[in-house]
Order: sequence, then C-alpha cells, then structure tokens
Amino acid sequence: MNFPSSKIVKTALAGVLAGTALAASATAASADIVCNHWSECWHVHSRIVYPAEVGGVWHTDHWYKAHAHDPALHWRTDRYDHGYYRNGIWVAF
Repeated sequence: MNFPSSKIVKTALAGVLAGTALAASATAASADIVCNHWSECWHVHSRIVYPAEVGGVWHTDHWYKAHAHDPALHWRTDRYDHGYYRNGIWVAF
C-alpha cells in the first residue's frame, strides 16, 4: 500500500497531540500525610481544613519515607472521606 506522506504526517501529528492532551489533563496522585496533636498520622487524598483542636500538620511523601517506622507515631488507616482520627477513632465531618 502506498499512502501519501502528508496523510502519515497528519496521523502522527494527531497522535502526538492526543497524547499531549492526555498527559496535560492527568493529575498527580496525592501522597500527603497529615498528623494530629495525638501523634496519629494517615495518608490523605485531598487537602481539607481541619478544626483547630485537631492540630493537623501536613507532610509530604518524603517525610513519610523518613518517619514510617517512628515508634512515637500511630499510623492509621487511609480514608477517602473527610474527617480525622482522635484516639484511634475516625471522626467524620
């Protein structure tokens, strides 16, 4: 089969543009961690505003790698809903 080179170029260009658009629309996964006054920490999937009495402190994935085995921290189950841990109990809001 003999295709005109302009058709091949147009097809390749369309593929590149589609790939670029897809890459631009992708968002990075959140790897943030939040810890409260009670040394309870968990991964979060979005940054929300916590009540002042919780004392939420945000950390990055790099911080997690350095503190994952810190015996002073209590690692809790990741949650997808909004809330926080208090003494091992999930408080939703």
